[in-house]
Amino acid sequence: MSYADQVFISMCRDILENGVSTEGEKVRPKWEDGSSAYTIKRFGVVNRYNLAEEFPAITLRRTYLKTCTDELLWIWQRKSNNVHDLKGHIWDSWADQDGSIGKAYGYQMGVKHQYAEGMMDQVDRVLYDLKHNPYSRRIMTNLYVHQDLHEMNLYPCAYSMTFNVTKSKQSDRLVLNGILNQRSSDVLTANNWNVCQYAVLMHMLAQVSDMDVGEFVHVIADAHIYDRHIPIVRELIERPAYPAPKFWLNPEIRDFYQFTPDDVALSDYQTGPQIENIPVAV
Repeated sequence: MSYADQVFISMCRDILENGVSTEGEKVRPKWEDGSSAYTIKRFGVVNRYNLAEEFPAITLRRTYLKTCTDELLWIWQRKSNNVHDLKGHIWDSWADQDGSIGKAYGYQMGVKHQYAEGMMDQVDRVLYDLKHNPYSRRIMTNLYVHQDLHEMNLYPCAYSMTFNVTKSKQSDRLVLNGILNQRSSDVLTANNWNVCQYAVLMHMLAQVSDMDVGEFVHVIADAHIYDRHIPIVRELIERPAYPAPKFWLNPEIRDFYQFTPDDVALSDYQTGPQIENIPVAV
């Protein structure tokens, strides 16, 4: 069993056994039939992954690495807010007739700000600081911009990354660590998807900054399982699990803007069967 499987199973059991139901509350999400989508949730879930030891893809079912990497690069590299720039169709329900999701996600990453060193957007600021100010405690991004919320078709769920560089205890190499803050996580459909995405980001940023990858910490304010997902989750966490897969990142890439989904891969990735037709609340 991979470490990611252990974390996922423990989190799901904790939510199911100790979580609080939102049934009867006024909730925003609806099922396709128009009924309210209630959840059982836990507040303040914190999961830690040592990326130097293994890649955190669960094996209970497959997480499609290239597809989730494409979405990550859509936000962080292409800095797009248009679903036509994305191969997958995850965001289609929140897009307008032109494909825009409003001033959300990639739009915010591409907005340039004035710094002492010049005009930079958030991604370039991170890349600059990792190269020039690696020990800074101010290397972070934020997608939750209040002045633009009214122009976002969906408020950001995974909204902030904070990076922290430490010295390796074993060598003179620098180690890149990161914290992802997430206001809300649909545990069945998106939890490991987000974990894998930001683990990939950590590996990419470490490589182009000539650092080793270290700890990834995932902080979730509202970790929840939707009511119609509960039997699916109960079956999922009782499945056999397998050892963690091996992660590959193209070692030739030294410019963050040159990465593509084809530059990542998982080998020896044995998984349980995929779950088809998971109902999604919108």
